Amino acid sequence: MQRYHAAMPTPRLLQRFFPFLSWPRPRAIDLQGELFAGLTIGLMVIPQGVAYAALAGMPLITGIYASLLPALIAVLWGSSSRLSVGPTALTCLLVASSLTGMAAPGSAEWINLAMWLAMLSGLLQIALGWMRFGWLVNVVSSPVLMAFTQAAAILILLSQVPDLLGYPSLRVLWASPQSMNIVGALFGITTLALLIVAKRFVPRVPAVVVIVVLASVASSLLDYEGRGGHVVGALQSGLPALMLPSALPWETLSSLIVPVLVITLVSFLETAASAKIDNQNAGKSWNENQDLIGQGMAKVASAVCGSFPPSSSFSRSALNLYAGARTGWATIFSVVVVLLVLLFGMPLLRPVPQSVLAAVVIAATYGLLKPVGFRTLWRLTRVEACIAFATFAVTLVSAPRLYWGVIVGLTLSLLHFLYYRLHPRIVEVGLHADGSLRDRWLWQLPELAPELLAVRMDAALEFSSAGALERYLANQLAQRPNTRHVALFAQSINRIDATGIECLIKLLGSLAAQDRQLHIVGMKRPVEQMLERAHGVIGHPALHLYRTDALALAALRVGGAQ
Repeated sequence: MQRYHAAMPTPRLLQRFFPFLSWPRPRAIDLQGELFAGLTIGLMVIPQGVAYAALAGMPLITGIYASLLPALIAVLWGSSSRLSVGPTALTCLLVASSLTGMAAPGSAEWINLAMWLAMLSGLLQIALGWMRFGWLVNVVSSPVLMAFTQAAAILILLSQVPDLLGYPSLRVLWASPQSMNIVGALFGITTLALLIVAKRFVPRVPAVVVIVVLASVASSLLDYEGRGGHVVGALQSGLPALMLPSALPWETLSSLIVPVLVITLVSFLETAASAKIDNQNAGKSWNENQDLIGQGMAKVASAVCGSFPPSSSFSRSALNLYAGARTGWATIFSVVVVLLVLLFGMPLLRPVPQSVLAAVVIAATYGLLKPVGFRTLWRLTRVEACIAFATFAVTLVSAPRLYWGVIVGLTLSLLHFLYYRLHPRIVEVGLHADGSLRDRWLWQLPELAPELLAVRMDAALEFSSAGALERYLANQLAQRPNTRHVALFAQSINRIDATGIECLIKLLGSLAAQDRQLHIVGMKRPVEQMLERAHGVIGHPALHLYRTDALALAALRVGGAQ
């Protein structure tokens, strides 16, 4: 029996501008699961938001701001309504690394720059979504993303070690290791151990909430702040003041272009990782363009709230599903929870030790470290493994300018892709014992027929591959002057462009001048239609077309090549 009533029919145009109008209308009893999931995520995102804001170098309260209005906007205007949008470790690290050297962390100038990152990244995502450029998510290969994520995870973990052990900074840790705050270190290490155990044995329970509350109580009882311990401190209660980022000189604004591009790309890849699973579980296809728009609007909303770019959290989204969320109502309830804490619960966070926040970040990040991925990749493909290693190394070496790792990985991947497009696989084929046509030299097969050169090109016949086909045929015909027939088995050629047509016209002219014939087998209809529109191809006296391999083999072996 369906648990949700069907939504009233809504005009398609109206649904496009307001996707939430197509949500199913739940009954009161159905909201129980949504309420529990929303309560779980709402309580979980608060300590994580505060911790991630520290990672981004922002005032801690902005982490909660990024979990409020942006999360609501994303669920109302996105396609994947069960994603948890808010601060994430990777995006926050990119914010901090992008702004390092441009302003002091936590300063008004730093906040303004972070708002610009959110604003520009959001507007770019909205534009890409409207132009249906969601396919750009496929530009970054899996090895590049894996390598960048693991390098970023190492940098995140290293950045949190001083706070975890009760040191004010990494420099103090190295220069004066004896100045460690023992109580702070105990708070941090104990919190980290409890979070790891909880993640292992009770992954569906938001243990971070319970542990942070216990740490807050213990800190108050021990008067940790009064004894000089570093704590969250007083956080401003109430709703964020809506504002626009202050104007920047063009020189400063232009320096944000590359970080904005990288944050946009990495943030959307984070969204894709969660959205694909969410939509697969829901049994529907992923509308990546609508999620681009929703996530972009969320970033703009975050900028207006004086915060940094949010993104989709894979761990919180997974917990949202585990907790029973089936629609976007769970996110709406989580926003209500964040709102109530923001209005009335800020004093509870004041005594929480900074080492506890560091433990929260580390517990959420260490799972990204999967070195076995490099070993597996090396076993599968050495070239892509080298690209991944280069991405990993550049990301670490270029810190804090982490975006260079993505740029280098993306460039190497595109060069690798372009190399294979320019060097397609072209083989001479022979008849295998099983009746199929295979690589003649790999399988040691005889010629299909005397005076016949039979080839197959496993690529589209376009500007990138046409030259390779011309060179291959020219070399083969020069080595085999007695060849009278050239057969091109074209089943794997699914596209042809103007350069490919020009290549065929030149080939036909050259073969006809040498009293040779060209036989094309199994041409796909879209390719044939392109040739029909070209003058001088279809109907050429030196060209013979066959629909199937069997027809071609019969003609070539019986009389065509005699």
